[in-house]
Amino acid sequence: MEADALYIYLRDEYQALHTVLHQAIAELEAAGLVAPGYIVVRRGAGAYICGEESAMIESLEGKPGKPRHRPPFVAQRGLFDRPTLVNNVETVYWIPAIHAQGAEWFANHGRHGRSGLRSFSVSGRVNNPGVHLAPAGITLNELINEYAGGLQDGHTLAGYLPGGASGGILPASKADIPLDFDTLQEHGCFIGSAAVVVFSEQDNLRNVATNLLGFFADESCGQCTPCRVGTEKMLTLLERDAWEVATLERLSQVMMDASICGLGQAAPNPVLGLLRDFRTELAAQNVIIKG
Repeated sequence: MEADALYIYLRDEYQALHTVLHQAIAELEAAGLVAPGYIVVRRGAGAYICGEESAMIESLEGKPGKPRHRPPFVAQRGLFDRPTLVNNVETVYWIPAIHAQGAEWFANHGRHGRSGLRSFSVSGRVNNPGVHLAPAGITLNELINEYAGGLQDGHTLAGYLPGGASGGILPASKADIPLDFDTLQEHGCFIGSAAVVVFSEQDNLRNVATNLLGFFADESCGQCTPCRVGTEKMLTLLERDAWEVATLERLSQVMMDASICGLGQAAPNPVLGLLRDFRTELAAQNVIIKG
């Protein structure tokens, strides 16, 4: 690629990984594989918004992590106004294995017509939470039973988040959908970082919704009004005894249409998922649905 520099952006919570990275970089420099200073590790302050590539670049430059307006795109004008290629570390992680064993080896993994391997971060009502390396296209039921140790005793699957806080919510009746990049859109969800959160019939759905919207309100960078005000307004609406469907849907549409980046655009996803697939369960938990 003839890149002039390589930057690794790592959240400061992962102190052990900082040590590992610096040791590995020192080994590469000592072996003469990279020039001293070519690989730069930058410590991030843990802002969720810096998962957006232009916000991360702003942070790398020492500025607040706020998304840039586009165009220009970061591939044209990125870090220090230079053309910049941004990759998730998981993508880079697979390069040595694929180089050594071949693309066919990697593609031969997978289920239900999908190809490859994926790191699924599974949490919630399972016996063995954690990061599990599993075939792309695996279903939630398969992931729980084969990798996550099954559901905890006394719990029955009610639903799950397939792609973290912003990836939406699906009911237990959709636990046999292959989990991959292009399989969830028709259900109003996406796989994202494959951070799967499993919840049961014992979990309070209003608490699930308010917890997620509270997270988005805290993590909004505040740059654009639809996200800054929209997340806080939606949180207020969800805390009421009655949920006004028309108001929630109208607010969601404004946020999705007008927010600068994916945080504000995706923040309504869990609420829309609950309104779409969980109205009976919400009513049973004394949430009044109007509309």
